[in-house]
This record gives sequence, C-alpha cells and structure tokens, in this order.
Amino acid sequence: MIKNMLRGSTALLLALAPLTVPTAAGAAPAAGAPAASVARVAAVVLPLADAVDQLPIADESRTGYDRTKFKHWNSGLDPADGCNTRAEVLLDEAIEAPAVAAGCKLSGGLWHSYYDAAEVNDPAKLDIDHLVPLAESWDSGSSAWDAKRREAYANDQDVSTSLVAVTARTNRAKADKDPAEWMPPLPDAHCRYISEWTGTKLRWGLSADQAEADALKVYAEACETTVVHYTPAP
Repeated sequence: MIKNMLRGSTALLLALAPLTVPTAAGAAPAAGAPAASVARVAAVVLPLADAVDQLPIADESRTGYDRTKFKHWNSGLDPADGCNTRAEVLLDEAIEAPAVAAGCKLSGGLWHSYYDAAEVNDPAKLDIDHLVPLAESWDSGSSAWDAKRREAYANDQDVSTSLVAVTARTNRAKADKDPAEWMPPLPDAHCRYISEWTGTKLRWGLSADQAEADALKVYAEACETTVVHYTPAP
C-alpha cells in the first residue's frame, strides 16, 4: 500500500540542508535558549536512508500515557512577550504577520500549511502539530523522561521542524499516527515530512517500531536526494 502511495510522489523533493555551516561540535543548547544559538552547534547531517537506519527498533507501549504529562503550551522562548509557544510558532511561521492585540491575541496574517498546500488567513483554523505526536513519543521512549524533559519536548522551538503550523483538519486526521498509518495528503510533502519525522526522533533519542521503520525505509528509497539534519536535544 505504501509503495502504491509513493508512485505518485515526487522523489526529487526537498533536501533539508543546514541553514548555516556547522562550527566545531559542542553541547546542544538548553531548552528555552534563543533559537539563534542552534546555528552555533554542529548539526548531524545524514542522507535520509542512513538517518532512518540510525533509529533504534523497539516495540511500542502506550501504558500510562496521558496528554497532561506533557505541559504545553508554556510561556515560549520569550516569557516577556506575553505569547505562549503556540502563538510564537504562529508568529514565526507567518508569511504575512498577523496583528497582535493584548494578551497575544492574533488576528489576520497568512500561513502556508505544507501538509496540504493550503493558504490560511485565520490563525484559529491552524493547529500547531507536534511533528512526532506526544502519544507517539511516549510509545517511543518519552515515557521514561521526567516532567521537565517532556515539557521541553512539547514546546521545542530550538529547531524549526519539531512544531509546525498546519490546517486543523490535517492535524486532526493525523492524530497520533506514525508514517506507516498516515502521511500528508499532498504527495509533494512526503519527503520533507519523512525527513523531519526522522530528524525529530533522532534529536530526542526516540525509537521506531518495526512497521514504522519499514515504512520509513520505503519512503527513503523514493526520497533519495533528501538529507536529514538534527541537533541532539539536551
């Protein structure tokens, strides 16, 4: 089924390369550090197929999961701006900036939802998607984390790929599914999505189950020019 889906996709799609040339290797920035600090840390850069091979394989378990164990949205990267993480991501990803009223209430603006190529001019019609859903992260290893690390994961703005503004309908169709179960409805988004999914799992040291890993490998074969870059989370 996955292979049939891939026949309509464009294999030579987005190659995600670092925005800056990495400097000498160093420690990853602390959670909540300014986004600009990421550029000063060496990113790991791998072809997509090699990155997929780096994912540890493990069975998943949803035992004990509760969404409230991931505090979100918190006060964001800049607690002084009065905006929570959701609002900061919307402001960062806006093609046309929205108006910002008291209490960081946003109105107007324009966004591009890459999952379905929709143009959205109402922030209320957008969700901020955890690229790897909270429940999927729990299944894949975050169940062993403490509350502080789970909060850092749920509000991760230190890289641009962990959280993404997309149409509410696509985010809710995705729910907590992995790429073996759901992919963006736009075929041209598949290589980017698989790259960002894999990079997020590697950034946070999360595993993949066998069905998920098999799906990622099939997509990686079609996305042969795509690369993954990630910075390990602290």
